[in-house]
Amino acid sequence: MRIYFILSLFLLISVTSIAQECSYTLSGYLVDEDSNTPLEYAGIIISETQQGVHSDSTGYFEITNVCAGNYQIEFSHIGCECLNQQLQIKRDTVVTFYLHHHAELLEEVVVRTNRADLSTQTSTSISEGDISKESNKNLSDLLENITGVSTLKNGSGISKPVIHGLYGNRIAILNNGIAQAGQQWGNDHAPEIDPASAQYISVIKGANALAYSSNSLGSIVVVDGGSITDNTNLQANLNYIYQTNGRGHTFNTRLEQNGKWAAWRYVGTLKKIGDTHTPNHFLTNTGKGEANISFQIEKKFSTQWHNKFYYSLFNTEIGVLRGSHIGNLTDLETALARSRPFFTQDEFSYTLNPPRQEVKHHLLKFESKYFINDLQSFRFQYGGQLNNRKEFDIRRGGRSEIPAMSLNQFSHFLEGNYNLQTLNNWQLKTGLQFRTVDNANEPGTGIIPLIPRFNSYTPSVFGILQKQNNQWLFEVGGRYDYRFFWVKIQEGTSSNIVRYDHQFHNYAFSTGAKYRDSSNLKASFNLGYMQRAPEVNELYASGLHQGVSGIEEGDRNLQQEKSLKAIGSIDWNIQENTLLQATAYYHYIDDYIYLQPQDDFRLTIRGAFPVFIYEQTDAALYGADLQLTYELIPNLELVTKYAIVRGKDRVNNNAIINLPSDNLFTSLEWRLPSSDRFNDTYISINGRYVWQQDRITAEQDFVAPPEAYYLMGLQMGTSLPFGTSKVDVSLTVDNLFNVQYRDYLNRLRYFADEMGRNVSLRVNYQLGH
Repeated sequence: MRIYFILSLFLLISVTSIAQECSYTLSGYLVDEDSNTPLEYAGIIISETQQGVHSDSTGYFEITNVCAGNYQIEFSHIGCECLNQQLQIKRDTVVTFYLHHHAELLEEVVVRTNRADLSTQTSTSISEGDISKESNKNLSDLLENITGVSTLKNGSGISKPVIHGLYGNRIAILNNGIAQAGQQWGNDHAPEIDPASAQYISVIKGANALAYSSNSLGSIVVVDGGSITDNTNLQANLNYIYQTNGRGHTFNTRLEQNGKWAAWRYVGTLKKIGDTHTPNHFLTNTGKGEANISFQIEKKFSTQWHNKFYYSLFNTEIGVLRGSHIGNLTDLETALARSRPFFTQDEFSYTLNPPRQEVKHHLLKFESKYFINDLQSFRFQYGGQLNNRKEFDIRRGGRSEIPAMSLNQFSHFLEGNYNLQTLNNWQLKTGLQFRTVDNANEPGTGIIPLIPRFNSYTPSVFGILQKQNNQWLFEVGGRYDYRFFWVKIQEGTSSNIVRYDHQFHNYAFSTGAKYRDSSNLKASFNLGYMQRAPEVNELYASGLHQGVSGIEEGDRNLQQEKSLKAIGSIDWNIQENTLLQATAYYHYIDDYIYLQPQDDFRLTIRGAFPVFIYEQTDAALYGADLQLTYELIPNLELVTKYAIVRGKDRVNNNAIINLPSDNLFTSLEWRLPSSDRFNDTYISINGRYVWQQDRITAEQDFVAPPEAYYLMGLQMGTSLPFGTSKVDVSLTVDNLFNVQYRDYLNRLRYFADEMGRNVSLRVNYQLGH
């Protein structure tokens, strides 16, 4: 009844008097018309209000708190005279500005509707506003908002993105331009990144992905803080979310200012969540806590020399479902068939007991970019990371507070790249990179480490060439990595330490074409060949992987994966109120590495656990992502997303395990008229149907895949302006009808149901926006 009362309250708001709306957002990309490449560090100013920002390294910009009306937008970029363009603002607006750089004139403005994923520049991004609304979620759960992205979970607090059927080491994640480095093996090792520090999150495909990662077969996830505002006044954003499932509290703080000496930004997050619950019982020991900070400084010594310093600390403690750690083989077989896990408590608790994890991740980045002239630029960047992971097991003799695994990983990354743009519409981007990783096990655990001590060294070189020809953009790219690493392992129960060396030569090539016909049609095709060397866990894992409650064993004879992927996409603005986005792909992989469940369980001194072994086969992955956005009437928008992925083991002639089920998502959003007290008021209802993964045979897993399920959700929100500040209030209900279900991609589905209904209340305060 409370939900219906709140819904009625929002409906009442719609009949109040209409006033000027000053909470709209103008965002988009500034792109070179000739080369179709982003124009970074360009200035964008609204002449009438003097609101202005600079575009970031991807050409993206965002101006908030814009009133409805007609404006002159002023653009400036190195080597160009200031240009002006008339633009009408009557809602949140996403635009792509195509600047004919060499002729120094603005040729075309493409205006899309209020959702960022309708931009012709990219259909795979999450805006800062959407990140703020769901900052109580982790990075992977946020990425599920992008069509074709699923999550591989280990309970309610740990997850990794799955993109076109690939996950883990095959997906590179860029944290402010630096490839995230940590103990990334395993489903329980989620990316150590605070989404609240990002201005936007994107998924990138194509030849340009060759510039970012040395060991990825899949897409590139980009988490970028963007550029700091040009506003000399202090800007503040305070965000609080309370969630009923887990009685969780999330608090985010963002402060930034363009000071006299430099521009600076501070972001902090505090998060405390207790035991979550299914529709029928608590999930004991599934809470988590976070305390994260990031700090960014930008200094321009001249119009040609720009520098950026960035530091972040991600600090988390995560509980692992107590009922997933079983003492003997008989109880383990019983646990796989139970609806209620063993050791389930009837009382709620914030306490985290073993099994649990503690993770600290430091990232330090320095970037310096120098514009040699209008057509050439050079960039240098360094990234250093320290990752400390401790995992605590249930141990005898009062040793549960001694970590069963304690790892320290130091990584360093150096890059220098050169960008050349010619007057006849050619562009060359080339670079040299060097990456080193030192991963060490801390002594005193009393257990042979799951992952051995190792050091790796990877020099790399890449080049990308683009040619613009009228409505066509052609590109070709190549990359070479030499990867050398050594490991030290303790063989058997003896104290004998053996060293093994590995060398891999990875080659990658990509070619593609993009066609853009006016503002209504954009189509692209890309064909790429890549090699991926096996990771240390795939070669040498040996023992209990605590977070996933299973024993994993590697194979030191694994070979490189070789893949050939074809992908085509189309963005078609069928009518003014209808946009169709479609992607189809086929991925052919030789020597595909996967974690295969075995048909037996193993009893150890630490309990009884299922066994998983890394194996290789030849595979084929293929599928499609579809999204249709339709404005039924003004301010009433329908969005439908459908994703399908298939995987075939070409050797054994059966399906690949751990692939997402077919899923369909539909949302209907109604934006109400503004009043003198309430702005940007909306009500949205959504539904998600996930089919059963019925292509897996009984011999491929311990238990059959769970049944299909359907979930509904509700969102509503409004904005209350107060002079130069405003307060946003929103309410989100997930699993509205408290459905009991299990998800195939959750490793803990063997032991427990998914979370039940969750109601989240968000209050956001913005000053100076």
